[in-house]
Amino acid sequence: MRAKLAGGSKSFRVIVGVGIDIADVARYHFDERKLAWFARKVYTEAEMAYAMRKRNWPERLAGFFAAKEATRKAFGHAIPWRWVGVAHERSGKPTIELRERASRLIERRGVRTIHLTITHTAAVAAAVVILES
Repeated sequence: MRAKLAGGSKSFRVIVGVGIDIADVARYHFDERKLAWFARKVYTEAEMAYAMRKRNWPERLAGFFAAKEATRKAFGHAIPWRWVGVAHERSGKPTIELRERASRLIERRGVRTIHLTITHTAAVAAAVVILES
């Protein structure tokens, strides 16, 4: 269902989901063994490659985790961790990529755009996801 602006034929978009999450960066300072285990369970290969290129990689991992959890909250239910991926445009802007069966959620929910913002400090990472129809 598309709402219309009064007096015109232009339609506007509607927010169909919002999610926010905060992650404690200290939880992502893994030793090599734990990092490998957590990476297999939670992160995509692209996320790991991106994070490990950065000097403060635990901040990136915490931010990615917050983005995945915020996406799950925006959709209103659990989605397997690796089915939600964080990628980046050339400008550096983060984006959400839904993989596997999660990609069907976009059409099922009428989502046209997924907005993502991530921020982090040495102590905390946070992400907000907005689903727009």
